Amino acid sequence: MSVKVLGFPWDEMSSYLRGPAEAPARIRAVMDSGSSNLCSEDGLDLSASQDFEVLGDMPLEAGEQAVAQIEATIREFLGRGHRLLSLGGDHAVTYPILRAYGRKFPQLSILHFDAHPDLYEEFEGNRLSHACPFARIMEEGLVQRLVQVGIRTINAQQQAQIERYGVEVFEARHVERNMRIDFAGPVYLSFDLDGIDPAEAPGVSHHEPGGISLRQALDIIQKIEAPLVGADIVELNPRRDDHERTAAVAVKLLKEIGARMLATPQSKV
Repeated sequence: MSVKVLGFPWDEMSSYLRGPAEAPARIRAVMDSGSSNLCSEDGLDLSASQDFEVLGDMPLEAGEQAVAQIEATIREFLGRGHRLLSLGGDHAVTYPILRAYGRKFPQLSILHFDAHPDLYEEFEGNRLSHACPFARIMEEGLVQRLVQVGIRTINAQQQAQIERYGVEVFEARHVERNMRIDFAGPVYLSFDLDGIDPAEAPGVSHHEPGGISLRQALDIIQKIEAPLVGADIVELNPRRDDHERTAAVAVKLLKEIGARMLATPQSKV
């Protein structure tokens, strides 16, 4: 099994600010800058692994054509036996990615880090908004379980959606150090960078103070024992990222998530 890192420079569905479309290139630039290496905390050097490859960006058209392109691209890579670590873009990219993943892995669960549940039925008249991807994913039955971590902005509409779809929510105020979340089958990880407290990750469009720390998130990721078959890192906004602090957080996550994906033997997927 190999892991491919692919960028989706798309922020057309952002509801507040533009900028996340610039994120994949910025993450790669920081990764290649020499400020750190590609060794994960468990000692795996991703730069020396033949099973880990960082690709460029997927050129995307506008609107629903981009949704179809993203799904088709992911489906093609999965068909070749690869696993994808996708770089957004805003969180709207996760819905088409999961349309491909959900059909490949029928017993799939999602581990979702975010400040927001992103479960709106529609947002400002847009059902494909970055505020809605998990509503689309759950209504289509693409996964059997959705676990959300770091949430701290639940309103009445989102609470109703949580109850409707049986979402498991660990709000930021309840996340503890050394927390473990157990999964029975394959896992897809979706990481919105605004799940991290803005004191650590200021380069996002939607600042929501009171978030979890990067260390708390890494502890949870590193304790995943089920096969980690795919992931995305989304919502970096380079236009708000002083001294590339949040891009460095994204690179750290890329290393640890990539290493965890490679730790899963093909036979267990």
